[in-house]
Amino acid sequence: MDRKIPNFDFDFTPIGQVIKKARMAQKLTREQLAEESNYSDRHITSVENEGQFPSAELLFWLAQKFEISLDQYVFPKKDAKRTTARRQTDTKLDQLNDRELRIVSDLADNLIKLREPEV
Repeated sequence: MDRKIPNFDFDFTPIGQVIKKARMAQKLTREQLAEESNYSDRHITSVENEGQFPSAELLFWLAQKFEISLDQYVFPKKDAKRTTARRQTDTKLDQLNDRELRIVSDLADNLIKLREPEV
């Protein structure tokens, strides 16, 4: 007989939405992801849109495939060292040449300056 953990209230929806966003960013259809993962496209839809808990195997596979950091969702009160956005941005930065990196660096400098209060 399966037992439920008392007072376990975890909303999987935000993780499902990040999975969906990452899948779409890689221009993968649900059907393609389902085939690659050996899960049905209906199951993928339920995970992405309805907050259904996937198996641990599928969750870890998706997190690795899309470079999603689960810490920020599982431990929301802790500061995640490398958020999903940071991991995905790092992957994109690795694809840039030095000239393109200088442009991104200049943009980052300007964004930081915009945050600083004027003296």
